[in-house]
Amino acid sequence: MRITTGLMLAFILSLSCAVSQAQDISNDDKQKRRLVVLAPHLVESMFAIGAGEQIVATTTHSDYPEQAKSIPQIGNYARLQIEKILQLRPDIVVAWRTGNPAEDLLRLEKYKMPVVYTQPTQLEDVAKEIKLLGELTGRQDKANEVADAYLQRLNHLKAEYQAKQPVTVFYELWSRPLRTVAGSSWLQQQISACGATNIYRDLAEDYPQVSLEDVLAKQPQIIIQPSKHGQSQPDAINWQTWPQIPAVTNDFILQPNADKVHRMTTRMLDELELMCRQIDQARQFYQQQPND
Repeated sequence: MRITTGLMLAFILSLSCAVSQAQDISNDDKQKRRLVVLAPHLVESMFAIGAGEQIVATTTHSDYPEQAKSIPQIGNYARLQIEKILQLRPDIVVAWRTGNPAEDLLRLEKYKMPVVYTQPTQLEDVAKEIKLLGELTGRQDKANEVADAYLQRLNHLKAEYQAKQPVTVFYELWSRPLRTVAGSSWLQQQISACGATNIYRDLAEDYPQVSLEDVLAKQPQIIIQPSKHGQSQPDAINWQTWPQIPAVTNDFILQPNADKVHRMTTRMLDELELMCRQIDQARQFYQQQPND
């Protein structure tokens, strides 16, 4: 997803609209609102500020924290069960603008269902989204505490790693077809925060398809191969087949937890911190090697 002025404006307008609506009722009443929350990362953030019990329905893959698994699911990224949402009669539907089916969201609006949109595009936007959720649920104090702690930790990571000597990285987002990250994507920002250089960072598309032959030719010093639920994927590329790649030769194949790094939540920082340390270990190793 690419950062644009329009998307950022949409995010700001959603926040302003939500704050304006929230001012009309007390925090006690906001804490009683029944919410349909349409993305796993939004569910995580709701629980982080103590509003998880207000969620009456969500979408597939909303599995963190453990309590989230018991919330009824009314759709996925491709289709929402409109009739079930209408039957639930939530006070507000919280939607991810580019992560939910636009046609279904428009149908909800036509039925006069209040829909609040969020669209985080930068790492810092997690804090903005948390504050928005705090306004919606009457939990501003907790939301501000969580958001401020997130920003402080993110800024500390950037200050520690972002300006260090770069090392080259290839990010295996998907293996069949082989797809990576670039542009202004969420994962590209994480790589940059760790002071690494993505070998495909200059491509215009945020999640481009690339060829294996080109990756081999670029000789990345580090390969990032995220795992799902902390376990290696059976269809992931076996990079040991190409020992001539520096990342393979020197055993710098990192496997961060995709459930953390791919979601726009405070929990992402746990894995980002680990990834930055691992990248820094690789950096120090390569700096100690004699020049050819």
